[in-house]
Amino acid sequence: MDLATIVGLLAVIGLIIFGIVKGSSILIFIDPASIAIVGMGTLFIPLVAYPVAEYKSAVLGSIKKAFKKEPKKSEELLTLMRQMSTRARREGVLALEDVARTQDDEFLKRGIQMVVDGHDPEAIEDVLYSELDKIEERHKIGIGVWEYMAMASPALGMIGTLIGLVQMLQSMSDPSAIGPAMAVALLTTFYGSIIANVFCTPFAEKLKRRSAAELAEKAIVAQGLLSILSGESPRFLIDRLNVQLPPSERFQEAG
Repeated sequence: MDLATIVGLLAVIGLIIFGIVKGSSILIFIDPASIAIVGMGTLFIPLVAYPVAEYKSAVLGSIKKAFKKEPKKSEELLTLMRQMSTRARREGVLALEDVARTQDDEFLKRGIQMVVDGHDPEAIEDVLYSELDKIEERHKIGIGVWEYMAMASPALGMIGTLIGLVQMLQSMSDPSAIGPAMAVALLTTFYGSIIANVFCTPFAEKLKRRSAAELAEKAIVAQGLLSILSGESPRFLIDRLNVQLPPSERFQEAG
């Protein structure tokens, strides 16, 4: 589990609740009609813009990815690339077939297998980078759903507020009912702001960062395999791949 995501959500929710109970009862901030308009509306409105399969995959898969802690693989990848480069120069690329069998990552496994099979470097590059483009497109769909909900929830909150204001204006003959009616009308705007700024926008940003990290790792795989295929030295391969990483994540030669 990604502790930072959990701590951040709990801290913000806790601070909001603290602000509410400090001055009033939390029960006055609960209105079923407002929750239905904003909460359910935010969940259902993406179905207008996205196919059900994409929506389901984006929401369920994205939530799982946002809360799952992703280990940094850059050092592990560079170590593997260096080992494969050294072995390929000594024994030939056919010796990498054993390495392919031990890999769990399908992108890496398929790339190594194409190198072992002796495909043309341009063809391998085309296949790997085409797959990178498709992965990025899938990531953009998931991010887009959350950004769409972040945009829609405040708008639904405003719609709920307008509904409440119309209902309030119809009861102007009873001054004592105006205050409570106005409070209920404003709750939908409150809910919309919470959903957009506490959940949807941070989730979208988290997914953007996770997507960038995954694409960077796969780009390292693609460039590393092409470097191995071209016969570059292990040291030059590491230098080529290190420039894509921040200094703290770069591979350091032992000793």
